[in-house]
Amino acid sequence: MEVRVLGPFVAQLDHTSVVPSAAKPRQVLALLALHAGQVVTVSTLLDELWGDAPPRTAPATLQTYITQLRRRLATALGPTAVRGPKDVLCTRYGGYALDVAGADDATEFHRLSTAGQAALRRGADREASVLLHQALALWRGPALADVQIGRALQVETVRLEETRLGALDARIEADIRLGRHAALLGELTALAAQHPLHETVHAQLMLALYRCGRPSHALGAYQRLRQCLVRELGLEPSTRLRRLHQAILRADPVLESPDPTTADGAELRMTPLTPAAV
Repeated sequence: MEVRVLGPFVAQLDHTSVVPSAAKPRQVLALLALHAGQVVTVSTLLDELWGDAPPRTAPATLQTYITQLRRRLATALGPTAVRGPKDVLCTRYGGYALDVAGADDATEFHRLSTAGQAALRRGADREASVLLHQALALWRGPALADVQIGRALQVETVRLEETRLGALDARIEADIRLGRHAALLGELTALAAQHPLHETVHAQLMLALYRCGRPSHALGAYQRLRQCLVRELGLEPSTRLRRLHQAILRADPVLESPDPTTADGAELRMTPLTPAAV
């Protein structure tokens, strides 16, 4: 089965969609797909669908949704399939499990993102950039963009979004190390607006602006972040970000762009003022 959750929900068997149009059966399938091969308990499914106010008929209604999903699976499998729908959507003690193998964009994203961040840590900046670009290209929008979200799916979508932001931070760090600061300015400006309290994004924006010959704009980005932190959280910027601010004020040579002819940004890894250290 092909499963894609990094955007609108896709679940296909032999190029035939098994995703129902009705909201609650779609929720059930999405939660089972995110935990493929694992038992999702009945209580977890009920909580996902109805929260603290399940109707008296909730267990029976859930069984109806499982039956509907199995009918869709049976249609996609066809009459000659070796496995039946109950072999794919299995009843297990206390719950249900989706027993499938195949393409899974969340797993592939995790593989590429983990490899990319490991490459970044060991200084293979070009390799890291390629891997992290590939990982982020798997995202087609917010996770499960067309699925109604309950408690269990909320946990999963928040987790996926946090891992996406971590991969994005690492990819931008790799590209900055490779001297691509000018190409990053538009993206970083938008990210800083979307995440006004995110220090790493602002540090990356400050460095990119400085290297593009715009130190006053870099200092302005710092002041906007500081004002937001003080207003929203009552906090000053971190010591590392304040160090970057001071380095910009004194035009510290360590902030200069790396020589693009010297691969993978070794100069930047030697300084504590890079965004990775902020």
